[in-house]
Amino acid sequence: MPAATTKPQPQVTIIGAGPAGLMAAEVLAQGGATVTVYDAMASAGRKFLMAGRGGLNLTHSEPLPQFLTRYREAMPKLSAAIEAFPPDALRAWSEALGQPTFVGSSGRVFPQSFKASPLLRAWLRRLDSMGVQLKLRHRWIGWDESGHLLFQTPNGQRGVNVTATVLALGGASWPRLGSDGTWAEILPAKGVKISRLRPANCGFTVAWSDIFRDRFEGQPLKGVTLSFGSHRVRGEAIITRTGIEGGAIYALSADLREAVSSSGQAPLRLGLRPDLETGDLIARLSAPRGKQSVSNWLRKAAQLSPVGIGLLQEAAMRTGVQLSSLSSEYLAALINAVPITLNGTAPIARAISTAGGISFDELDPDFMIRRLPGIFAAGEMLDWEAPTGGYLLQASFATGAAAGRGVLQWLKKRMANSE
Repeated sequence: MPAATTKPQPQVTIIGAGPAGLMAAEVLAQGGATVTVYDAMASAGRKFLMAGRGGLNLTHSEPLPQFLTRYREAMPKLSAAIEAFPPDALRAWSEALGQPTFVGSSGRVFPQSFKASPLLRAWLRRLDSMGVQLKLRHRWIGWDESGHLLFQTPNGQRGVNVTATVLALGGASWPRLGSDGTWAEILPAKGVKISRLRPANCGFTVAWSDIFRDRFEGQPLKGVTLSFGSHRVRGEAIITRTGIEGGAIYALSADLREAVSSSGQAPLRLGLRPDLETGDLIARLSAPRGKQSVSNWLRKAAQLSPVGIGLLQEAAMRTGVQLSSLSSEYLAALINAVPITLNGTAPIARAISTAGGISFDELDPDFMIRRLPGIFAAGEMLDWEAPTGGYLLQASFATGAAAGRGVLQWLKKRMANSE
């Protein structure tokens, strides 16, 4: 009687060792595939670690229906993946790795350690125990003449023949951490439609006066409101040498970016004392100024910070008026609606994330690229964007898991067809 033969395990390659790629690797390894993860950098999860420098915001605790709306136009394309691996599942996954989470006052979810490195180390140990191999300093540069994946390594080019591939190379922000967007030049050669990569959750440029820029660069604006059109957010911002950035700016960045792109500028309104009723603010500003300078008077009467007063002076200078000549009513209105004209976006290399990417029309429901059978894509490579607050990482994890499941389904069908 002939000896039974063991079928070889399918070989699956993941390109990109960030959250999407590593999650795809975990799902695939659990499903019985032999998995190798390739990354151009010398270590895994470089941008993930950077995201955790100020406290790793894994996801958000708001109800899932509201959560999904944060993905705007991409919501219908991402909903199934996120519903299959929702925020609660991500929190349970983190806890299983020895990193329990907590909900902050803003509803954001963080590991109790508040760091990315313990979570990443535990995750890499788990993947190693599952047989996942990690090949570092391997930069994907396309395919060779035989259709094999082609990598640039320290020892020259190397071709790799695999059964299936998950592309999880990230966007184009923070390229020094590995996500340089070069894939956006490789895939169109194969007929894959790519929406132009653009900065998301980014800062903007402003034509500050030399005096304002030199004095207030790096100064924070705390507890302010930012308004653009019908959108209004409360938060913080930071004055930069070339403009303005920060959490409140990022929350509006998609609409601001499109306005700048279409008309060359975006009119932003900044509220310096949003907690004060207009009548109360007018009463404070109606008190006699006496011999006080305008700056001292505004600091005492309206409790404005030096940078806030500087913004008022910038606005007055551009309209050719003196703050001291304004009525209490007009000045109160100005304090809570300081005009700032944004005239450009900060470079994509400094953005938190990237808009644009592989069009969802190019993907089947399992995240396989239709034109490239056996090639799947996940994470920030896809054409979606979301605000900060945990939404970016949640969708990266969820689409990585979805792509992993998609590969397993594709392999199962392929095996069935070959029998």
